[in-house]
Amino acid sequence: MEDLKNIIKECTSGNARAQEKLYRMFAPKMFGVCLRYAKDRTEAEDNLQEGFVKVFSNIASFRHEGSFEGWVRRIMVNVSLSKFRKQHVLYPVKDMGQYDSVQVSDDILAKIGAEDLLGLIQQLPPRYRMVFNLFVMEGLNHQEIGEEMNISVGTSKSNLARARDILKRKVLELYGEVESNANLLA
Repeated sequence: MEDLKNIIKECTSGNARAQEKLYRMFAPKMFGVCLRYAKDRTEAEDNLQEGFVKVFSNIASFRHEGSFEGWVRRIMVNVSLSKFRKQHVLYPVKDMGQYDSVQVSDDILAKIGAEDLLGLIQQLPPRYRMVFNLFVMEGLNHQEIGEEMNISVGTSKSNLARARDILKRKVLELYGEVESNANLLA
């Protein structure tokens, strides 16, 4: 396998074969990143393609100081954020007290597979999905999310709280029902 630095160097000079190698190396993982932020597979595919166009356009600016994968991932997230900003207006949730905390047992959480969880996250309203992903998956704090999405810290917090509440309710609907019915049969 060719050294990643050599592939990056070849991509910088516009080598199409090197670009294809780099795409094949990172596309599957980056598609997963794009899928978390997209409303469906088609949008995720569009974001992936647009992201790689940006990767290849800006690859000369990669300074080899950090992880190349992290650099590519950040581009994919930024492309997704940019598309999101163009499509959606964010509104704050004013009364946080209206969302009671739903308790989900560890047994129910253990039954959820990664694909099921991704499916539930994709069902979130777009603004909640975006804040949830930035906070949980990317590790951004509310200040950073606010700056990325042009919203207040309070809006970021309320959107995250609402996203978590919706996810908990969906998990209980899907898995709590199964558990309740199994208890009736025992």
